[in-house]
Amino acid sequence: MKTGKFAFCIHPIELKDIERKYGFLRYVPKKAVYQLTKRIPPMEVSKITGIASNYGSAEGWFVGVPLVTDQIMTLPEEFVIHKIIQAGKKAEALGAKVFGLGAFTSVVGDGGITIRKHLKIPVTTGNSYTVAAAIEAVKEAAMHMGKDLKLCNAAVVGATGSIGRICALLLAPEVNKITLAAQDVKGLETVAEEILQRGKGNAEIETTLEKSLKKADIVITVSSAVDAIIQPEYLKTGAIVCDVARPRDVSREVEKKRKDILVIEGGVIEVPGDVDFGFDFGFPPGLSYACMAETMILALENKYEDFSIGKKLSIEKVEEIAQLARKHGFKLAGMRSFEKVVKKEYIEGIKENIKKVAYMEMDY
Repeated sequence: MKTGKFAFCIHPIELKDIERKYGFLRYVPKKAVYQLTKRIPPMEVSKITGIASNYGSAEGWFVGVPLVTDQIMTLPEEFVIHKIIQAGKKAEALGAKVFGLGAFTSVVGDGGITIRKHLKIPVTTGNSYTVAAAIEAVKEAAMHMGKDLKLCNAAVVGATGSIGRICALLLAPEVNKITLAAQDVKGLETVAEEILQRGKGNAEIETTLEKSLKKADIVITVSSAVDAIIQPEYLKTGAIVCDVARPRDVSREVEKKRKDILVIEGGVIEVPGDVDFGFDFGFPPGLSYACMAETMILALENKYEDFSIGKKLSIEKVEEIAQLARKHGFKLAGMRSFEKVVKKEYIEGIKENIKKVAYMEMDY
């Protein structure tokens, strides 16, 4: 089988990501840096090598769009999409056969459809494997925390989005009740109706974030917020929170103040082979985000098609990419919380803290 070739589009999440690479920019006014990033064209960031399974090998490139998250969300949509199309053309020139959209490049516009129309190669957002990994991570966390999902109330924050919707559809049959949270009431009603029509799950909708989380034992959060939106006081004792969003939805104050809650990162994947990304995006060697991994899986499989594209994912695609991931040896990289590995001792500590809170409430 031929070596699969792919490219994955990345961008700096925040200003300090740029400053880490170009140290002198920390002395330049923020406004001036933003003007500079608007003018810089997309570029090859690194070559990715060493991806190998029992069924093939793959190599690729990170292609960077030098726009920070809040620029992607506030600059004219046409300008941002044009930048991403330029990155896609760079990927084509490098020899990529499929182009993955990372972080907020998959959020802007229509989920890659317009971008695809301007490219010769297929496009994927990676969202199908992101969903599969998030659901798997939640189930693993529930097992370690001793929770029976069927007895749990769940909440999906950002339930009207591409990832949030399909997470809700897949999680609803597994839990006692699911709360769909977002600002778009009509969108929430549509997702709730889908759950009802499938005859699998009991759903309610909520536009107030704090109310949606107060009774949730399981939370999947995947909003498109630029800043952290989930604060310590919002969460129930013993809750498991799977944060799929980048930038993260869960405030670091939760880690500091709520030792009775387990926060895990959704979609951290162990990549098969001796992979060298040629670029440090904050993970230990050999680990990637699930959206990146989806693009790698398609390349390994020589499956060059528009896989996860548009704003409406299908359950069939999620199941298919999960099966292909298993075939090629991609797997959940254990559990991680705020960039740290979650060890057994950490889980046991949370359980003890949950008991302490319960005793305090009984005394009260």
